[in-house]
Amino acid sequence: MVRLAPDAGPVQFVDAAEILHHDSSHPVSHERIREINSSRSPVVWIGGSEPLYHPGVSHLVRAIAQTGHFVFLETDGTNLRLRIHEFQPVSRLFLTVRLEPGAQRRNSNSLRAGAFELASEGIRAARLSGFLICVHARVHAETDRAKMAELIRVAHSLDVDGIVITPANRGASSATPDAAALRWKTAEARKLIRSMWWEWFSRIVEPVVTGYAAQSASDTGASIKQDARANEEGVKVA
Repeated sequence: MVRLAPDAGPVQFVDAAEILHHDSSHPVSHERIREINSSRSPVVWIGGSEPLYHPGVSHLVRAIAQTGHFVFLETDGTNLRLRIHEFQPVSRLFLTVRLEPGAQRRNSNSLRAGAFELASEGIRAARLSGFLICVHARVHAETDRAKMAELIRVAHSLDVDGIVITPANRGASSATPDAAALRWKTAEARKLIRSMWWEWFSRIVEPVVTGYAAQSASDTGASIKQDARANEEGVKVA
């Protein structure tokens, strides 16, 4: 399970494009890698510019995971099946596939495999290879509960190990009515996960993957209380 160091932020965000060069099979910023590995943050979330477009991403993941960090490698999943052989299924690596609510319906009318189908194929290939899989679903202003419930049902049918739900943009940090509605919609969507641990982890990850300030004091207090209970549940490991 993920345990938080008392003197470190829980999640460190890494944009693959800042470390990896698209023409290189190895990371080019060794200083940045040392900085990441020396951090006491237990979780490193690799996202930003599609990581699987970079040849050296598997090298980066190994360099971080072997130092004891939990690594969440976020991808849209379209290239996952093609690149899965470059990674090793270790207990501290979660291949994190970003799926959009309602995308499965949009692609169902097409004769060509769309992004959702390619991502689903990647998830299946990764599961067969023994990897831990996390789905990252983002809540938009127009996202309705039925679409999110369907996405979570599909994720469970793919036998994923966890689900993270965050708002899709920075607006949730503001005091506007639209932002308040998005925060409420995100909170309701997280209840559909039906896992206290992954609901809690979604809140912990939210500030770094959406790029806005940390949660309010009341949210933080609730997270601390849930952390104590969540540690009993832990993270499912295949």
